[in-house]
Amino acid sequence: MFTRTSISQSTGKSSDSLKRLREALERADAVVVGAGAGLSSAAGFVYSGERFQSNFADFEKKYGFHDMYSGGFYPFESPEERWAYWSRFIYLNRYCDPPKSTYQNLLALLQGKDYFVLTTNVDHCFQKAGFDKNRLFYTQGDYGLFQCSAPCRQETFDNEEVVRRMLAEQKDMRVPTELLPVCPHCGRPLTTNLRSDDKFVEDEGWHRAAERYENFLRTREGQRILFLELGVGYNTPIIIKFPFWQMTAANPEAVYACINATETAFPWEIRRQSICLSEDIDAVLKRLLDDGEERDIQAAKTEE
Repeated sequence: MFTRTSISQSTGKSSDSLKRLREALERADAVVVGAGAGLSSAAGFVYSGERFQSNFADFEKKYGFHDMYSGGFYPFESPEERWAYWSRFIYLNRYCDPPKSTYQNLLALLQGKDYFVLTTNVDHCFQKAGFDKNRLFYTQGDYGLFQCSAPCRQETFDNEEVVRRMLAEQKDMRVPTELLPVCPHCGRPLTTNLRSDDKFVEDEGWHRAAERYENFLRTREGQRILFLELGVGYNTPIIIKFPFWQMTAANPEAVYACINATETAFPWEIRRQSICLSEDIDAVLKRLLDDGEERDIQAAKTEE
């Protein structure tokens, strides 16, 4: 539908774009949030620098990789060492809270709004911030779940207890062999429930969330919908970015808004319905929230 040559990179001054976004948010009958890795990065869940070095210095010294993402693909010498790495990784990025209140600020902006969240993030930050789990669709999995590596069936398993044990009992970059997770049905090794190939498990919870998302879109068709894209890149644009463009083009009442520190763009065909902010997501959400609070204060003074 859209050609890359038709894509624009700008919608004008930042202050004007912020004002348009604020107005679109206030006017919207419904908000569909599309969230990518850039949102969690803005919240402080970064995979490199001090956060990596303070938790994986031993792995960095032995294997020479310098960020958590690279370590996730490393062919470790044994499953015991692999799970020593992954238990730290999962604990940090699933069971710890992000340093900043980015997700809480987003939830505050959506208070009183009819919303749904579609995300490729697997770190559970939306639910930890208080978002209604029935308004969330995690399309790519969850760090907090294991699945059979075969898989022998479409089932997932909560992993918090064993991850915490791995973290507590590992020594010399290895977990005890008895803690290696295995499928209770077939005995094969368990692995993380992350979409990386055709073995990704879509369990009952995944399908219920997909159905709720599809129903949300169907029942709001034609309304004033704000498609709010946060931190989505071009690794998997067919999940959030391209559908948001297409649904905006199909609905003259819709608005497409994109906030991203580096990658903001929109097709020329929806230029009048698009808002782009090439800025830090955390800073933009704070400004929107602060502006709203200031207007509430001024309105209260006027009433007095």
